Amino acid sequence: MALEFNDDNFEEQVLKADKPVLVDFWAAWCGPCRMLAPIVEQLSKDYEEKAIIGKLDVDQNQKYAAQFGVRNIPTVLIFQNGEVVGRQVGVAPASTYKEGLDALLNGDA
Repeated sequence: MALEFNDDNFEEQVLKADKPVLVDFWAAWCGPCRMLAPIVEQLSKDYEEKAIIGKLDVDQNQKYAAQFGVRNIPTVLIFQNGEVVGRQVGVAPASTYKEGLDALLNGDA
């Protein structure tokens, strides 16, 4: 199950994480966000124990969306050691997200 990030837990769970972290910036009213949701859920299962996968509702939590320049949703950011190392705006195939995570996990990034 994908984690629910918010302004209160983002620093601890994302920026201080010891694994790669994929964050889906989304909102309930966003149609493409709903299309991406099952992909994010599947990634959370596929990368269990290897990476942290979660979502941040930009309507409820605007601090980090603003800090990382998220202007369109869905936007998926991949973090490593507190730094953004990947960005995908809009819905992409699952393979796009897997390639970004795999590169980090295999030391190719």
